[in-house]
Amino acid sequence: MSTEIRTFTIPDASADEAQGHLSSFLRTVEVQRIDTAYADGGWRVLVLYKDLKRKEESLQIEAAINAALNGWRDRAAAREGLSRDAVLSDELVPEIARFAPTTERELSIIVGARDLGVGHFGGEIVQVVRATLDELID
Repeated sequence: MSTEIRTFTIPDASADEAQGHLSSFLRTVEVQRIDTAYADGGWRVLVLYKDLKRKEESLQIEAAINAALNGWRDRAAAREGLSRDAVLSDELVPEIARFAPTTERELSIIVGARDLGVGHFGGEIVQVVRATLDELID
C-alpha cells in the first residue's frame, strides 16, 4: 500500500465548511504527514496518507493467503512425511502472504532475500497463492 496525497483549501470566507470536509477525510485515513501554508486568502493543506480501506483489504488478503498456505503446508507435510516447517518455514509464510507471488520467479526473489528455500514446492506454493487470489476476486 503506497502513500497517497490530497490537498485541501480552507478559504477564509467559508472556513467552517472546508474544515468539516477535511475533518471527515482525516477520520477515514492513516495520516503520514500534514503540511500547511497560508496563501491568497486561505489555508492550503497537503495530506500524505494511507487509505484505511485499502489497508484493511490488504490485511484480509494476507490473512487468506496465510491460512491457505498453512492448510496446504499441513497436507503437503502429511503427504511427504515431513514436518510443516520442512515443507515451508514458519518464517516464510507471512512473507509470502504479504507479497503474494504469482510466479515462481517472484517467489524465488522473496525466498532468496531471506536465504531460505522452498525445495521442490515452489510451483505448489505459487498455485496456492493464485488460487486464493482467484477465490477472493470471484
